[in-house]
Amino acid sequence: MKIWVDADACPAVIKEILFKAAQRTGVQMTLVANRPVRIPPLSCIHFVQVSAGLDVADNEIVKRLESGDLVITADIPLAADVIEKGGWALNPRGEMYSVENIRARLAARDFMDSLRASGIDTGGPPALNKSDRQIFANQLDKFLTKYAGSA
Repeated sequence: MKIWVDADACPAVIKEILFKAAQRTGVQMTLVANRPVRIPPLSCIHFVQVSAGLDVADNEIVKRLESGDLVITADIPLAADVIEKGGWALNPRGEMYSVENIRARLAARDFMDSLRASGIDTGGPPALNKSDRQIFANQLDKFLTKYAGSA
């Protein structure tokens, strides 16, 4: 089991939680982004830089992903591709995407996109707060305990 991080939009505080988890468990983690990302000098943490462009990082993650891997992303279409390929997807707020909930998330995303396209300001998600970070860390630990054998 490996962890893949959609690093272009992943908040720095979430990356720090991920780095600590990788160091503690030794699970292999790869951050994928179209710009350089600083990573700690640990043998279990890697970085792949892709060219700029829409969904280039997402496509690289899906290409390299194996069944059972975990992807950290807030990108719902990427999460859907991950699930379709047999992986797991966790967003930075600690919500695990699943076969059961991904269709509803895609429909809600598409609806919000159509509202924005018609000129309606839908706002964005609230800023990541301490509670969100704790929920993410707890979900990550629970996942690693179950699927990577330790946390």
